[in-house]
Amino acid sequence: MVKESKLYDVLGVSVTATEVEIKKAYRVGALKYHPDKNPGNVEAEAKFKEISMAYEVLSNDQKRAAYDNFGEAGLGGGADGGMGGGSAEELFSHFFGGGGGMGGMGGMFGGGQPQGPRRSRDIVHAVSVTLEDLFRGKTSKMALKKTVLCNGCDGIGGKAGSVNKCETCKGQGFKFVTRQMGPMLQRYQTKCNDCNGEGEIIDPKDRCKDCNGRKTKEERKVLEVNIDKGMVNGQKITFSGEGDQGPDIIPGDVVFVLDEQPHARFVRRGDDLYYHAKIDLNTALTGGSFMIEHLEKEEWIKVEIIPGEIISHGTTKVVEGKGMPSYRHQVHGNLFIQFEVEFPASGSLNEETLQQLSALLPAKPALPSVPESVHVDDVVLADVDPLKHRGAMGGDDEMDMDEDGPGGAQGVQCASQ
Repeated sequence: MVKESKLYDVLGVSVTATEVEIKKAYRVGALKYHPDKNPGNVEAEAKFKEISMAYEVLSNDQKRAAYDNFGEAGLGGGADGGMGGGSAEELFSHFFGGGGGMGGMGGMFGGGQPQGPRRSRDIVHAVSVTLEDLFRGKTSKMALKKTVLCNGCDGIGGKAGSVNKCETCKGQGFKFVTRQMGPMLQRYQTKCNDCNGEGEIIDPKDRCKDCNGRKTKEERKVLEVNIDKGMVNGQKITFSGEGDQGPDIIPGDVVFVLDEQPHARFVRRGDDLYYHAKIDLNTALTGGSFMIEHLEKEEWIKVEIIPGEIISHGTTKVVEGKGMPSYRHQVHGNLFIQFEVEFPASGSLNEETLQQLSALLPAKPALPSVPESVHVDDVVLADVDPLKHRGAMGGDDEMDMDEDGPGGAQGVQCASQ
């Protein structure tokens, strides 16, 4: 019989709970209600303090006996009076081990050292996406392997009551050794051999059969990654707390990073799309239409060039509202089209056609008058030979020769019509 059971109720254990059961209950509750996991939640902070106070009393044999016999009055000023002036955060740090982990835990209740449980590393995966995926949106199922607490032993490594604190290192996992080095004594820290640095000892016959005492095992997890319309290259999709688990460890996150692949027809710049269109000279001069396969499923765009709207080589036009949807707002950017006018191949027009064209096109400009005293040298154009004429042109720095001719093609070269 106990005089009061309030502190047992706070931890959610029976009045006959063992030391291991009390420790496990505190571990679960403290991690759940820690202020760093519930920022701004006053109720969670109060619950965290309450759980810490209950554990401080029930984990101490003398204080537990006094509480069982006399209730809170036997603690000399109530349950919080038994905290000995220490804070709930200090108790949490002592239980889980200070130094490292989450950045905010060290300063929640004061103190100069970073405190709180260690946080596992984030698991980061690249997700290859096409421009169509980012235009339409997509849901992908991604499978990954992660470390989880063993459900066979609830992450304690063995049967209830079989996990004991190592007496050699007092549960720290390490010990100090003093060695004589000539006239001097050397003292250094080393891993405890009795518990192999675990701080706990489990009888081999009581080890969990599922994890063999390791407390964790590997699990395959499938996550649905929702790629929203308008997302951009390098954008992150985060699954909080889905990282590796472990005893007294706050799981990290699983982060998927979008990796946009080059597109055959378009180049994306922000919410705008850029398209390189080749049109024939006839269409450029007299008007006509051409088609562009868009990113929307089973949608094509018919672009009309109005007769009389002459398109010069290198001209850029815009189709408003046919670009990418902006992320969240879904307002579409614009589609910019840069034109490349294809001229007839050299020698493909006969004399009659050339005369007809000359009559139809605007008159050629007259040559400037040159005084008779000035010598005029008639020359003939020849094709440039990159090997033959390279030295005379000063090399690649002065003229870049490629299959498009001197200077190469200008502007966006992502697709051709």
